[in-house]
Amino acid sequence: MNAPAAAQDFDVAIVGGGLVGASLALALADTALRIALIEPVLPGEGSQPSFDDRCSALANGSRRILESIGVWSGIARLASPIRCIQISDAGRFGAARLSAEEQGLEALGYTVLNRQLGAALWQRLHSQHSIVVLAPARVTAVNHQPDCVQLQVTGADGVRLLHTRLAVAADGAQSLVRQTSGIPASVMDYRQCAIVANVSAERAADGTAYERFTPQGPLAVLPLADGSHSVVWTVDGSAAPALLATDDAEFAALLQQRFGWRLGAIQRIGKRAAYPLALSRAERSIAPRTVLVGNAAQALHPVAGQGFNLGLRDAAALAEIIAAAADPGDVVLLEQYQRQRSVDRERMIAFTDGLVQLFASQRPGVPQLRNLGLLAFDMLPAAKRSLSSISWGFNRRAPRLLRGLTP
Repeated sequence: MNAPAAAQDFDVAIVGGGLVGASLALALADTALRIALIEPVLPGEGSQPSFDDRCSALANGSRRILESIGVWSGIARLASPIRCIQISDAGRFGAARLSAEEQGLEALGYTVLNRQLGAALWQRLHSQHSIVVLAPARVTAVNHQPDCVQLQVTGADGVRLLHTRLAVAADGAQSLVRQTSGIPASVMDYRQCAIVANVSAERAADGTAYERFTPQGPLAVLPLADGSHSVVWTVDGSAAPALLATDDAEFAALLQQRFGWRLGAIQRIGKRAAYPLALSRAERSIAPRTVLVGNAAQALHPVAGQGFNLGLRDAAALAEIIAAAADPGDVVLLEQYQRQRSVDRERMIAFTDGLVQLFASQRPGVPQLRNLGLLAFDMLPAAKRSLSSISWGFNRRAPRLLRGLTP
């Protein structure tokens, strides 16, 4: 690789400034590490895929991390608390209800639009002079060396070369950094699409989130702070183009038919978008002087809204491990990260994929058992406590940021 100019040296280069990458950069902002953050699309641009009108359901643990990195205050008024979750199986009487009050919690979680969360993260980033932000800029070549990773970065000001002791892949499920590091990833196509739209209904959002399972896939309706609702409607992939092509009145009628009248009449439909769904899973989370976080490591089905929460815990754990390191790319530290994240990662993958498979199955007897299972869950306080604890992840030891401490 021929450098067009003198190379810049960094301790950590984060490739990808989406929700997880930006959070990691902020988690490391007060350390002595030299940090670079590289992002190809500026926040606020329509083509920024991470900061669109999709809604993130933030677990309580994620709120704590965002508080620790100084971001929560910027989005608190924009976030809607989830005070109740209602779960139902379409066409059957089985249902369950999870209440924050019953669990002794202020909220079971919070919803916020990704573009609002992204704006808050980047506003905080711009105030951190210890972080070198390269945006819009794209990594166009990666060369792994024993003592560093060389990144060729192309931006509006031309091409530059970065040397970093640790390269962090936060560049999504199609991660270039992961591919060049030799880490294989398996992809299981669910053959589904998530149709996402924000809608207004006769009844304004009151902190209740709905998860309705249908033979075609789950339908989530989440409360937003302005009283509207975020709809994540999972459909067969072949049905998505027709749904996107309908006019608003027809789409509202179809949604009403599928969801019911819990919110009264659906009145206004916002911009619709479709996202193909797959489970992407890297074989491992590390390579020499390289580490994967967020969707570069694992991209989940949105059925339980846990993808960003899992990625944020990746960032919190990594920040804690390397914050005071003389060499953040040391193999011992990277192996520690992989061990520490393995239980949470594997169990969350199994949990979300298991939900998809369970509620999609129409094999004889399975719907009836599922129906009984929902009824039993609704009557078992211990089961509800166990489910609400997922808000903090599956690891026994929570990262310092999740406990409200510095990394």
